[in-house]
Parts: sequence; C-alpha cells; structure tokens
Amino acid sequence: MPSATPAIEVVELEKHYGSTRAVDGLSLSVGVGEVFGLLGPNGAGKTTTVEILEGYRTPDRGFVRVLGLDPDADNEALRSMIGVMLQDGGLAPGIRALEVLRQFASFYDDADDPDRLLAVVGLTPQADTTVRRLSGGQRQRLSLALALVGRPRCAFLDEPTAGMDPHARADTWELVRSLRADGVTVLLTTHAMGEAEELCDRVAIVDHGRLLACGTPAELTRSAVADETWFSATAALPVTELARALGVGPDRIKETRPGEYTIGATATPILIADLAAWLRDRDVQLGELRGSRRSLEEVFLRLTREGRG
Repeated sequence: MPSATPAIEVVELEKHYGSTRAVDGLSLSVGVGEVFGLLGPNGAGKTTTVEILEGYRTPDRGFVRVLGLDPDADNEALRSMIGVMLQDGGLAPGIRALEVLRQFASFYDDADDPDRLLAVVGLTPQADTTVRRLSGGQRQRLSLALALVGRPRCAFLDEPTAGMDPHARADTWELVRSLRADGVTVLLTTHAMGEAEELCDRVAIVDHGRLLACGTPAELTRSAVADETWFSATAALPVTELARALGVGPDRIKETRPGEYTIGATATPILIADLAAWLRDRDVQLGELRGSRRSLEEVFLRLTREGRG
C-alpha cells in the first residue's frame, strides 16, 4: 500500500502562457510507492504539469513538492532523486545504446549497472546499435532505461510503451510493477486507457488544466455505472416485443446501431436468463453481452467531452 506521506503534492497549481491557462488550479497528491496516471487529451496541461514537477518550468502560482522538495528552488538536490523519461529526439543520433547508458550512469553516485539494465529492458542485442538505427519502440525502451539508471525514488514516465510490440509492452508493465514493489513512486502519462487501468493504483483525468476526476480505475468506472445492459444479435429485432418479455418499458430498449442493443435496466441474472430464452425461442444467436460497468476509456471520453461541450 502507498505511504500516507505524499511523494508528490500539488495544490492550486497555475501556469499561464500569455492569455492561455495551461494549468488552472490543479491539485493532486501521489503517495510513496504509488503508480499514478495523469490522463488527458492533447493540450490538457499534462506536459506542463509534469515539467513543473521535474523542475523544468516554474509555476505562476501554487504549492508543489516532490519528495518533500521544491522542484524549482531545490532543483539540484531533487535531480539525483528522480528519473525522467526522455522523448524521441533527446539523444545524439550517433551514440550507441550501451554507451549512452554508461554515460548517464556516470552522473550518479549509486547508479544501476548499465549492462544489467539494458538486459532488463530487452536491448542487449542492440547494445552497439546507434540511436538513429533503433526502432521507435527500442528508443522508448532505451529512454526507460535512462530514466531508471540513477535508481530514482520517483520516476516520471511519458507514454512509456509508445511504439512497443506486445512482448516489449508486457515486459515494460512488469518493470513498472517491480518499481512499485521496490517502493518507487511512478507518475506516468499515457493515451492507452487499458494500460492505465492495468498499471495504475489511481488516475487523475485532466482537461483545460483542471482536474475532472481522480480515484482508482475501479472507483471511476463504478461511479459511471448506469442501469444499462448492452448486447449484440441480429439486426432489426422487434424491440417492443422484447421489452414486454423482459418486463421493461417499450422505450427502454433501443437498437443503437444495426445489431447492437441497449436495455435500460441492470444486467441481473433474471434479465439475462429472460433475454437468452427470448433469443433461443426465435433461434437468434447472441453475439456479445455486457453489463453496465463502463471501461476507463468510456469514462475518460465522457468526462472530456462534457468539459469541451
């Protein structure tokens, strides 16, 4: 379980670029050893927020602490305690993978072993390959290794699996879980909602620099539950007849798209049994069936659409 003492604390953070409010009164707290997801559409203020936490930008207003330090005033002391994932283009294209990892390791008093770390991210075969010749996914893995070589207490990972194949993505997920097990705080940004749902203890959804929702993925998806059941079958079913069989009002069943139906009622065992029996009696094959729990992606889209509506 994450510590009660926050590793990251943000209170009423603001950052303006001219008349644009990139971050608008944002507050959040991340516990020690927690994997925390900062989610939002492009332009939501995520990058600015993370850059302030890393000490690359100065806030216009608000209270910010990372590992108990002010990222601006205590930047030098904080630098050796955090790991930052570089984005594509941040490395000299002619430098070799192991060479740059050894170079970064020389900056720390207690660095991880570069050869070991290269193996952890699956790049040992590419040790002598230059950055320019690495694939996009391989550059992401190298960037992850560089963020971790200093044994950080807090790691900032920006789109950590972008461009990776499924095997590399699964390995990266395991690495993030191992960081959590070692007590490392991880703040990650990702557009992959499935990744956030799989890895994050909690997530914050932001847009226009403001916090829209924060909680565990289960809490956010549970809070969005509606009394609704979804199924797919043959198109153009007689929904009025089905509504009578299920004991719901005729306006509670809709064919939202050809062959896709919503029932305005909770997916109880009785409802599912009655639906299956009705379809069986008409020799109609049931395709998919889903209860009212929504995915994190559905919650994300609903909240951000409402905020922009």
